[in-house]
Amino acid sequence: MNTRVRKKLIQVARGRAHLMTFQNLIYEAELGLNLENPYEKSRLTEVIDEISEQEHSAGRPLLSALVRVKGQKNQGDNFFRLCERLGYGPWKDLKRDNKFIEDQREACREFWQDTSNFSSYL
Repeated sequence: MNTRVRKKLIQVARGRAHLMTFQNLIYEAELGLNLENPYEKSRLTEVIDEISEQEHSAGRPLLSALVRVKGQKNQGDNFFRLCERLGYGPWKDLKRDNKFIEDQREACREFWQDTSNFSSYL
């Protein structure tokens, strides 16, 4: 698991902005990836999915809910497909349900702003 990306997403959950674009994540986590390159874009998706899969298996909220596509309010299809694999329901239904993504984001914020969670699971 990429701990730099995970720590950056936890900082986002604890900060004022509460969301980050894929491009900003690449820059701030110093990943050096190019989203124009399909291989590098899929590599970033794999990194983010792996983090959320591990968080989910540990009973913590999905950090990938905090990463959005630039120019859009929500995640791309990959996020919702991940949620389907994790048992949240059919990805197309999840994508249409604005409350689902807001609930996921709020769960991240609440969890990581709790000082005891931050101290224990960072």
